[in-house]
Parts: sequence; structure tokens; C-alpha cells
Amino acid sequence: MAVRAVFLVGFMASGKTTVARELARRLDWDFVDLDARIESRERLTIPQIFRNRGESAFRLAETSALRDLTKSLERNTVVALGGGTFAQPKNRELLGSWPSVFLELPLDELWRRTLEDPTKRPLRKENLTDFARLYESRLPFYRQATMTVVTSGKGDPASVCGEIERKLQLRDGEKFSESSLHPAANFGTGESQ
Repeated sequence: MAVRAVFLVGFMASGKTTVARELARRLDWDFVDLDARIESRERLTIPQIFRNRGESAFRLAETSALRDLTKSLERNTVVALGGGTFAQPKNRELLGSWPSVFLELPLDELWRRTLEDPTKRPLRKENLTDFARLYESRLPFYRQATMTVVTSGKGDPASVCGEIERKLQLRDGEKFSESSLHPAANFGTGESQ
């Protein structure tokens, strides 16, 4: 059986890491946080990379880490991508044959989460207007994911994972096939893109 992988995409604070970790646990798959992998490879934190080298150097490191990851998968894996990863054309191309899931939340909930989260986010804007502008610039790319799951109002990561498992047929020997997802189909409360 071929190695399978699912990539979670979405804006900062959308819950990609939390959901990916839980989904991997439920499926007994490996879990990879791409940002953590970049930090390990570069021996710097994400904020340090942005501060010392700039965003363009970070994006190069991100694409390199993603390319190496997709070429080296040996076990079924759930991957949490950084908030800007899927907005980069090279990265979307690298993920073209893998299912991707956009975790969608309302802008105000994302903003609130970033205010409450102590995580240092290099591209988090200081005001809601700039934050919204960055979100809106990335939204068309997120909508190119294989499927969208609206996570607002879902009580815990388990319900989000259940929806992903059902829609991508990840349990009981079911196998994901791109043809099983029609681009115009609706998935739960989200829409396929």
C-alpha cells in the first residue's frame, strides 16, 4: 500500500497543529509540524529567521523543507503547514497530488485567538485592518485546497477530525482518491474548492 498523507492549511491560529496532531493520533499516523521542521533544519526559531534573514529567506527554507518532506515520507502522515505555506505557488505545486484540508474560521475568531495565544507570530499584524488584509490576500489560495472544513462552532478537535476522516475516507481501509471529491461538492458546512 502506498504512503498516504494529508496536509492541513489555513491562516494563523486556525488550529492546524492541534487538529493535525489529533488526527494523526486517531489514525495512528505520523505527525509533522512544518514550522517545527524548519526550525530544526535552520537551527533558529521562525521569528528569528524572519528577523535575521527576512521573509523571502524563510519562504525558501519553507519550500525546501516541504519538498524534502514530500519526497521522504515513509509512513502515513498528517502535516500541519504554516499559515503562508499554501499561499506560495511552488508549495501548492509540491502538494498537488496530496489531499489538503483548509481549516476555515471567521476572521474575528482568528484575531481573538492570536491575541490570546502567547506564540510569537512574525506576520501577525498589530491592528485588525492589516490582519484582515493579510487574511484576505491568502484566502483565494486556501480555497484551492482539496476540501474546506469550517471549524467554528465545532466543540473540539475530535469533531473536526471526524469530518476530515469521513470526507477523505481515511478509516476502515477506505482510500482517498481525488476523483471521490467533486470540486463543486459541499463538505459539511465548508465547501470544496
